[in-house]
Amino acid sequence: MTDIPTKMHGVVLTGHGGLDKLEWREDLETPTPEAGQVLIKVGASSVNNTDINTRIAWYSKAVRGATSDGSDAGFGEDALADATWSGGTLAFPHIQGADCCGTIVALGQGVDPARLGQRVLVRALQSVPNEDGTHRVETFGSETNGAFTQYAVVADKNAIAIKSDLSDTDLASFPCAFSTAEGIIQRTGLGAERVLVTGASGGVGSAAIQLAKRRGAYVVAVSSASKAKALRDLGADEVLDRADELPRNRFDVVIDLVGGPRWPELLETLVSGGRYATAGAIAGPIVELDLRTLYLRDLTLYGCTHQEDRVFTDLVKYIEKGEIRPLVAEVYDLRDLAKAQEAFVAKSHIGKIGILVS
Repeated sequence: MTDIPTKMHGVVLTGHGGLDKLEWREDLETPTPEAGQVLIKVGASSVNNTDINTRIAWYSKAVRGATSDGSDAGFGEDALADATWSGGTLAFPHIQGADCCGTIVALGQGVDPARLGQRVLVRALQSVPNEDGTHRVETFGSETNGAFTQYAVVADKNAIAIKSDLSDTDLASFPCAFSTAEGIIQRTGLGAERVLVTGASGGVGSAAIQLAKRRGAYVVAVSSASKAKALRDLGADEVLDRADELPRNRFDVVIDLVGGPRWPELLETLVSGGRYATAGAIAGPIVELDLRTLYLRDLTLYGCTHQEDRVFTDLVKYIEKGEIRPLVAEVYDLRDLAKAQEAFVAKSHIGKIGILVS
């Protein structure tokens, strides 16, 4: 590990709560890659909903409200015991950051020496086998330390080499949001069909527009009127305002990232035999389901977190071929992560907010 410092800088999460729980440190131990791992010098990351949700303890079953309800101070002591994706507690201090673009600078035992110096993207949502043959999902920056720091370790198989002229901050906008969107699209088998995308101006929503258009879909986006032109430029065929009445019996697939009180209306937009898929609920996780709507209209509901490994490698191929493009609204230095999250929560941007690390 020649020329790699023993100490590194980064931002750590010191507990669940407000932005004051994000702390800049310059005395963090640089990790050493174990067998089958690589050490990455992080070039850039970006902000995701999971960063906010974990910080404020929104994943807890005790929380019933929108993410915005706790974005300032978190959701309190009742939410702390099961405040992670996996339903467990988080050990602090913790390094977040699900997105990572960087360069491999050291190798653990058993890793191909040719990997040294490769530019890589890290698979954000990682499938990990259990002893009984099932799989669980571990999120980079959640169940493991992530990219809001100078160096990060990751399993060799989850550091995917990429050849691209895009900047680190552009590339770092892809992993979490685009793989989530592509995971939904592959899970639902979306083709040249009609699809409704809620939360369309966010990272996953704007990614879903591009990825759905890539498959020949007719895309209707739900967002605010002020963002309509930008979403059409991105590929949306129509844009509905959040306050608009939703059409009934029109869509083959709904990609929902919002949830909340209008959720029952989303099912009514589907044709008979339609598919609903969700990977987020920023407007609230508790919704009302009329089972008659589900079974009388032969609907299929998908919850989308786990991804086959091919989802991410497919995504890298799309990037390398120029079939999709990054959408980075702003870039902040890592030291200013709290300001970046504040801007993210304000939701005035379209796409992603990048974090420059190196």
